[in-house]
Amino acid sequence: MEPHCKGLKAITSPHTGIVDWGVVTKHYGKNFEAQGGDIFCDYEVKGFRVNKESKAGEQSGLQYPVTVHGSKGKSIRCRYVVTCGGLFADRLAQLSGCNPVPRIVPFRGDYLLLKPEKCHLVNGNIYPVPNPRFPWLGVHLTPRVDGSVWLGPNAILSFKREGYSMMDFSLRDVVESISFSGLRKLAMRNISFGLGEMYRGVVISAQVKQLQRFVPELKAYDVTRGPSGVRAQALDADGQLVDDFVFDGGVGEIGSRVLHVRNAPSPAATSSLSIAKMIADKIQNTFTL
Repeated sequence: MEPHCKGLKAITSPHTGIVDWGVVTKHYGKNFEAQGGDIFCDYEVKGFRVNKESKAGEQSGLQYPVTVHGSKGKSIRCRYVVTCGGLFADRLAQLSGCNPVPRIVPFRGDYLLLKPEKCHLVNGNIYPVPNPRFPWLGVHLTPRVDGSVWLGPNAILSFKREGYSMMDFSLRDVVESISFSGLRKLAMRNISFGLGEMYRGVVISAQVKQLQRFVPELKAYDVTRGPSGVRAQALDADGQLVDDFVFDGGVGEIGSRVLHVRNAPSPAATSSLSIAKMIADKIQNTFTL
């Protein structure tokens, strides 16, 4: 289905329905700005505060009671705050006094790419039937809008919340992950699967062997290493994957002005317009707008 956004005709494949979601997101941003919104990049949120009084000289009263403190000494005044923090959703929620659980644990997925001369082997999306014993969908074959074909991904613990390569490392993120009881319980239940994923992440032929179940003609020399993504996986204290939406507020006065979207399950891109409507309804009810 083609997204209902202006200016998107050139980014869809009419025969496959494949969409370049990076471009879609940019157009969402442009639509937001056209409605009067402002977009701030490179703005790390450090805290939230409810102001008791309006600024000196203001005649209209306290219209923007919430201050969002950011990095580099910047701050933003607003009426209400809605956060959709992805890999940092739990940390944002804790800034307003929320429970640290569900915890976000980052899992990196590495893709392989079919060499251009072999892309004819895959004519459409190929997905395996999910195994309910395991938390991920398994490897799949995905044609892209530019004509390339992505194979994968695997699913291994990332050593950094934004760790898009094998060498990315954050001591804080690693300590947070391995000290969380939910991750340890998940790992113990799926230890053989986890070790297999790590092995397939290093040895290309092992991952190709999985893919050969769907495309027997595929050979290890037909692929190259491709890009990686990091999944913001929400886990509860028992190590169960949170597979539904989680909304939270906060403690004290800030709780009536802040709404945290702590988990938005896949497929968030495909369902983005429906998800946006649901969150808008939630905002209206929460803030009594």
